[in-house]
Amino acid sequence: MTVGKDVSSLFAEVLNCMQTDNIGLKKLVYLYLINYAKSQPDLVILAVNTFVKDSQDPNPLIRALAVRTMGCIRVNKITEYLCDPLHETLQVNNQYPLQSPFNFVLSVLDVYKRGFLTQLQLLLADPNPMVVANCVAALSEINEKNCDVVLDMSFDDVFKLLNALNACTEWGQIFILNALASYHTDNEEQILQILHRITPRLQHANHAVVLSAIQVLLNHSEGLRRSELQAECIQKIIPPLITLLNSEQEIQYIALRNIRLVIQRYPDILRRNVQVFFCKYLDPVYLKQEKLDVIVSLACEENIVQILNELREYATEIDIEFVRHSIRAIGQCAISFEKTAAQCVDKLLELVNTRVNYIVQEVVIVMKDVFRKYPNEYEGIINTLCDCLENLDEPVAKSAMVWIIGEYAERIESSQELISSFVDSFIEESSIVQLQLLTSVVKIFLKCPDPVSHANMERLLSVASFETDNPDIRDRALVYWRVLSSQSNCAHDVILNPKPIVECQPKVHGT
Repeated sequence: MTVGKDVSSLFAEVLNCMQTDNIGLKKLVYLYLINYAKSQPDLVILAVNTFVKDSQDPNPLIRALAVRTMGCIRVNKITEYLCDPLHETLQVNNQYPLQSPFNFVLSVLDVYKRGFLTQLQLLLADPNPMVVANCVAALSEINEKNCDVVLDMSFDDVFKLLNALNACTEWGQIFILNALASYHTDNEEQILQILHRITPRLQHANHAVVLSAIQVLLNHSEGLRRSELQAECIQKIIPPLITLLNSEQEIQYIALRNIRLVIQRYPDILRRNVQVFFCKYLDPVYLKQEKLDVIVSLACEENIVQILNELREYATEIDIEFVRHSIRAIGQCAISFEKTAAQCVDKLLELVNTRVNYIVQEVVIVMKDVFRKYPNEYEGIINTLCDCLENLDEPVAKSAMVWIIGEYAERIESSQELISSFVDSFIEESSIVQLQLLTSVVKIFLKCPDPVSHANMERLLSVASFETDNPDIRDRALVYWRVLSSQSNCAHDVILNPKPIVECQPKVHGT
């Protein structure tokens, strides 16, 4: 069984071994039953009597083993027979087997819909911390699976959970902390008691416990009416968040994902510590991208220059995807901070001068949004971008370049020649470039009406109308034919109408 071979044919023979008094052998038999019970539902009912007998055995180890195994066998035919042993186990005084039935309760509720909630809720007051933790875990999972609220705690229940917290295992603490995070109260004194008892968990060696404690502090800090108390509470979570970034790479990733959620709620909390998120050379790409998102989220007027210098370094690294994300981050900073937009554009211009293919293309894409945000500004970079036309081979970069040529045709000396090179290869271009090319060619004709622009427009509209299979391209070409054929100024009003200013850019990671 452990090497992947199907031994379900031996089910009846293995059942005969359940009567053994050897605990080691009994564990192996129960493990076998867990694996093959669903494939042999008619035979597994033969094990019910042994389960009931073992659940009443004087040895607490055997009782706990029987209850735990019953909870793992989710077969409708035997669930009804196993409910009585479960009721008895939940009422025993011996604490060891009482730690085992909670998975069984979940099984019964899921498969047979029998109610054990009252007994579970009573066990929240059990003196054994592990029983309390497992009980909270079971009730929390039932809460998630059902619309009805079954973990409705009073502050007395919360106080009992806080008392059990110190004696629980790490995972037991996590279950209790998650339950405390979902507890709601408007009583500031109660909130302060909870926060006081939870704060030591911020220094726990287990990172999951630390993150759960941070969640409790964040959720309950919103209930504090005094701003100074709320600020003090938020300040407490900064050191543990920073400490998590010195852990293993996998832990850092989880920490960064949680930090992004914290920043969404409290954007100012880590702005003074932005340097701790700067990427290291040996960081894996997935970690660098998460750090990059956090860095951009923390950008403000006070640290934007420091961030720009760091992003400029990232934009010349080896990993292409990370370089692209870094350039997008510079563009996002340009759009978000008007006072430092010129510095951002200077950084982008430096990157264009590297003449590295993928860098130039990403800069062209970013500059399109910068021009949308600041119309009639930073036009000095346009000619530099046009000189890099031969570096463009990606559809999105080509589309952005075509948009720039059409939008600033009257300011580009060779706009007719530049657009003609795209018109000549119209059929071979991707649909995104073709659609943008139609719009830009018509714009150039309206802004600079001359024989060359007129010829380009007619040729392109004719090809798009009769020689392409894409219905979107044909429809756009026909619309332009009709608009341009009208006697009014409809074409100028529609096609040359000023566009809305870009207010923000899509997030850096995953764009």
